[in-house]
Amino acid sequence: MTDTHDDHDEDGYTGPATLVVGDTEIAVEVELRGHFQPIDGFYRWYGRIATDQALSALLAGKKAKAVIRTPEGEANGELSDPDPWDRYRIMGTSTPPFAVPTTLADVE
Repeated sequence: MTDTHDDHDEDGYTGPATLVVGDTEIAVEVELRGHFQPIDGFYRWYGRIATDQALSALLAGKKAKAVIRTPEGEANGELSDPDPWDRYRIMGTSTPPFAVPTTLADVE
């Protein structure tokens, strides 16, 4: 039996993206997900960026603000420490860099 209170219908995007850190643009591959948080009223999105030597050299393991662009949109986010496989995490609040349903008709 599935409890719908625990289900998260997550939106997302997987594919190519452009990451802008300062004045540097880097073509990357991403896997992004997100969901609306009804308690605080914000849409939170997050994901991982595939290992990229140019990004690793630029950030050297440090956090940074970034803009991420996909074919579906653009958003400001924050890059955080890489995981053991050197994949940086990116996260943001509000409009995500991918398409999300905006009406009940889109969801149903």
